[in-house]
Amino acid sequence: MSGNWIAGAVKNKGSLHRSLHIPKGDIIPQSKIMKAEHADNPALAKKARLAETLEHLHKRCNGGPV
Repeated sequence: MSGNWIAGAVKNKGSLHRSLHIPKGDIIPQSKIMKAEHADNPALAKKARLAETLEHLHKRCNGGPV
């Protein structure tokens, strides 16, 4: 796995916000992300799983063990 996989994975910034009808500046509630992970739309489910992955990376890199 290359070191810059996130750059290739995040092509349409804000697309999850648009798909869930949440304004760009607002935080997406965890319950909506969990529900979107099991959506019938495969693109929406993939975006939600990526958001969950990136959230865990953010917490780990900011003060936690890497």
